[in-house]
Amino acid sequence: MVVISPNELTAKSKIQIKFIEVDEEVPDGSSGRVKRNMINGTPIDFKALQTVPIATASSTSNTPQVISISSGKGGVGKTNIVANLALALTRLGKKVLVLDADLGLANIDILLGLTPRYTIEHLLNGQKRLQDILVPGPEGMVILPAGSGIPELADLNEGQKLFLLNEMDQLSQRFDLLLIDTGAGISANVLYFNLAAQESIIIITPEPTSQTDAYALIKVLATRHQKRHFMVLANAVADELEAKEVFRKTSLVADRFLGSVSLDYLGFIPLDEHVLKAVRKQKAVLELFPQSPAGKSFMALSQRLLERPFRNRNEGNIQFFWKQVWEHSHFNVA
Repeated sequence: MVVISPNELTAKSKIQIKFIEVDEEVPDGSSGRVKRNMINGTPIDFKALQTVPIATASSTSNTPQVISISSGKGGVGKTNIVANLALALTRLGKKVLVLDADLGLANIDILLGLTPRYTIEHLLNGQKRLQDILVPGPEGMVILPAGSGIPELADLNEGQKLFLLNEMDQLSQRFDLLLIDTGAGISANVLYFNLAAQESIIIITPEPTSQTDAYALIKVLATRHQKRHFMVLANAVADELEAKEVFRKTSLVADRFLGSVSLDYLGFIPLDEHVLKAVRKQKAVLELFPQSPAGKSFMALSQRLLERPFRNRNEGNIQFFWKQVWEHSHFNVA
């Protein structure tokens, strides 16, 4: 059987994984129907592929940290937070890549007034390579755009996920942090990127539905996928008192029904009219109004984030994704 390595996956312009039955001699010498995994018509031995060494921080000079930012429902300011957090981290001297993983409804490029020529769609269909679709953002941050209004990107198949993450692995020496702006809710893509990340930030607001849906996301990740640690950020709150009250409510429910799940209060972003003004001008609030309450909060948030010890730091580069792919994907290994 031919074994396709992770490096060879990058040479595939379109990846189609199929599970087929073929007539093949079985170990006892008789013939029978055997299930085989196929990529683009080529047999692939996933068991052998799992033995491919995974690079760790000790084997690379740079170890980018991977953080997903998610919410249980839309409209809570998640993408705005990702854009401003990326800019704040850049101002603190970090090289930041933002993956717009809200596939099919991407808008971080619109939020920042960027007009990418190519998107992840061009990467997945083989028209462009990763370096061709990267878009320079404010002050040196870099965006990997997803492409808005593309329904077929809403749920990537497993081959597309592997291909995308393997392409991203090539960037491990260029960046210090990878921020993943996931979609909202509990879709397959949202769960996938949260599981692949070392740290997950969940956005909540004072709206009861925001808290309920955030709990639902945490519950699915914890009970079905054994993810136990989350950071929680309160957005659009009046002050720190309200932020901590919103966090307390979510934390109490999680403690009561999920037991060993750990929710860490990361901080808050205040309700600030400057945020809306910046959105209308398609700029980050930190770029237009750095001394605004929200602008100052983003700088404080980024500093707090960098001071935290990262989990899984010994597997800190983008190749960390590979281990997570095997643990959390839905491949049926023959």
